[in-house]
Amino acid sequence: MFKAGFATLIGRPNVGKSTLMNFIIGQKIAITSNKPQTTRNRIQTVFTSEEGQIVFLDTPGIHKAKNKLGEYMVNTAVRTWKEVDVILWLVEPSSFIGAGERHIEEQLKSVKVPVILVINKTDTIKREEILGIIDVYRKIHDFAEIVPVSARSGENVDTLLSCIFKYLPYGEAFYDEDTITDQPIRQIVSEVIREKALHHLQDEIPHGIAVVIEKMKERKNGKITDIEATVVCEKDSHKGIIIGKQGAMLKKIGQTARYELEHMLETQVNLQIWVKVRKEWRDNELFLKNFGYKKEE
Repeated sequence: MFKAGFATLIGRPNVGKSTLMNFIIGQKIAITSNKPQTTRNRIQTVFTSEEGQIVFLDTPGIHKAKNKLGEYMVNTAVRTWKEVDVILWLVEPSSFIGAGERHIEEQLKSVKVPVILVINKTDTIKREEILGIIDVYRKIHDFAEIVPVSARSGENVDTLLSCIFKYLPYGEAFYDEDTITDQPIRQIVSEVIREKALHHLQDEIPHGIAVVIEKMKERKNGKITDIEATVVCEKDSHKGIIIGKQGAMLKKIGQTARYELEHMLETQVNLQIWVKVRKEWRDNELFLKNFGYKKEE
């Protein structure tokens, strides 16, 4: 009998939600970086096996919102909890439960669906420490399952998938077996460019950038794809840093993005990137909508 259902990954920023999802799917869909607020939209990816189909919703990290973009991100995450069959709560491998975790636990009290606690990054601690961490978390919530994993190495991810299938209903697949995401290709391309900017830029700038794909077209011979993108930032001083001395920083972002996009699209890529300033766009609903952060009813 085939099972099919929805699972969402929740947790504070940087606990490895996107890394775990990319490992399960077997290729990169969600961008990863060590900076908070990397994932801004709800990203839907699909895992299909003989046992069934899991549609994963990777949501933005739960945090206290400081602007309209922050509110959008938190609302996106919390709304998702009501639409799924099972929730995966990813945490760091630590027996200290901080304010961020307590805030999430508080939100989970009203949730009716099973919650699986996923203790990620087990490759960074000794095996004997895991039992103590499990014990601490068991006291704060009635979890359906507690599964330690390493999203980076893939250790114990098979066990996690089996646990998820336990809580899914029997039914038809939602997507074809070769579908791995419902993300439009332009959105994935813009996220790859934003990821490279996050990797190369200073800490305070990345939160304030968005990437808009102005044009994306494959040439007639199918061997080259032309992509024109705009990096939007909030301040003139940020624009200077993103471009860099004699354009060096923008060149670096463009080169690393192009390298990955060529692998992903399996064509040569002619990538052109511009930088524009849109002051306080993260608090402007029109800009948020134009940059792809749409409020859902």
